[in-house]
Amino acid sequence: MKQRLITGFVALALFVPFVWYGGKPFLWLVYGLAFVGLYELVRMKQLPLFSVPTFLAAFLLAVVLLPSTVASHEVVEVLHLTKVEITFLVVLLLLSYTVLSKNTFTFDDASFLLMATLYVGMGFYYLNETRMEGLKYILYTLFVIWATDTGAYFIGRAIGKRKLWPEISPNKTVEGAVGGVICAVIVALVYNYFSPVADNIGMLVAVTAAVSVFGQIGDLVESAFKRHFGVKDSGNILPGHGGILDRLDSVLFVLPLLHFLHFIS
Repeated sequence: MKQRLITGFVALALFVPFVWYGGKPFLWLVYGLAFVGLYELVRMKQLPLFSVPTFLAAFLLAVVLLPSTVASHEVVEVLHLTKVEITFLVVLLLLSYTVLSKNTFTFDDASFLLMATLYVGMGFYYLNETRMEGLKYILYTLFVIWATDTGAYFIGRAIGKRKLWPEISPNKTVEGAVGGVICAVIVALVYNYFSPVADNIGMLVAVTAAVSVFGQIGDLVESAFKRHFGVKDSGNILPGHGGILDRLDSVLFVLPLLHFLHFIS
């Protein structure tokens, strides 16, 4: 517990200044976190770190993470290709490598790398885009996720009886999940009073509830990954807390959702 608390405070002290300052320092932080996240998934799958496929995945991740201010209309000007076209090109190259490697690198491996890259890339891309929209939006997101996790943990321990999904995460309960949503809505309403992110309170409540639910789904997805690959944590970069994906699994689900709902422009 002592190690967990120390690590948490140190990580928070390092993360908060980047969030507060924004700009290029935050973008470089996002790139670093995303590459660590991709590394954690590659390691779980036990794919070679230094290989043509992982290089292609890293290249695609770097392209996906390009902010909208850099890649206007999603055009990568150096290659004269859109992000979608580059993604299709990487798909073709990965599939070609299955033949060149005489199927030691399989279709399943190629599919995993592509999905892993898009999963990590999408979430971290919107992490940076949200910060670009304004500090209040990213703080709203982080507070809602924190409230969800904290509420689900303490309410689940206090009154939780019915298991939410024991095959994936045996400690989570239905009561805790509902409590997490309620806590998230309360925190969002208080936050909106001091730093308005929405004029329509009904919309704020509905979006916050959806964000809380999807944040918990993101956490369960990460748990399912670890169960499938037989690992306790995605990594060990944060002693006592696991890896980057262990800490930011909810963020990777929540931030794209907020943009898809046009809650954040």
